[in-house]
Amino acid sequence: MRLDKYLAESGLFSRSEAGRAVRGGRITVAGEVVKNPSVHIAEDAEVCCDGKRVYWTKYQYIMLNKPAGVVSATEDGGRTVMDLLPPACKRLDMFPCGRLDIDTTGLLLITNDGPGAHMWLSPKRHVTKTYRFTCDPALHEEAVEKLESGVGLGDFTSAPAKVNLYPDSLSGEISITEGKFHQIKRMFHGVGSEITSLERITFGPLVLDPALERGQWRYLTEEEIASLRALL
Repeated sequence: MRLDKYLAESGLFSRSEAGRAVRGGRITVAGEVVKNPSVHIAEDAEVCCDGKRVYWTKYQYIMLNKPAGVVSATEDGGRTVMDLLPPACKRLDMFPCGRLDIDTTGLLLITNDGPGAHMWLSPKRHVTKTYRFTCDPALHEEAVEKLESGVGLGDFTSAPAKVNLYPDSLSGEISITEGKFHQIKRMFHGVGSEITSLERITFGPLVLDPALERGQWRYLTEEEIASLRALL
């Protein structure tokens, strides 16, 4: 791989910025200054910029605690989840894996792993997503039974959900394996209640990090990445 490509795909620079950094003597490979941006290096080479190690990986994975009011898209004409991340994420062609409604909060996976995202979002994979909800009016036993058996919504019938209703009957957790537009809101409407807040707390094996405040993000750990890849 060319050195300038390595640096650009690490997210540290754009391709042109990488070339300038190399020619400026800021880059070392295996401890030696390299000033030719086109030199080829191994993917596991020891590359440093200004003395700090630079790592390249084929794909990047970020966990974002999505706040309300931002759109789960790369571009929308307004504020998107990508605006909460470093500019390098756009240079790396990262995108949200799936969507959360503008007023829905919680766990959102951001990646540039197109093949992986396609598989994780495929209905055939039945990847479970769990949401914490509040609703009004309270859910009664019959409504819970309908949610857990499938709700007819006109254009489709939802797959059976799993509901953990809290004692107040106005809040709880719901797990689904689908992800159609406004699905949970439509399901609750179909059983005579309305969602008043919705937060995604799991996506497959990923669990929302309680240390992340709304709008904060972090890279996935190696263990989390491995658990996602195990789904494939």
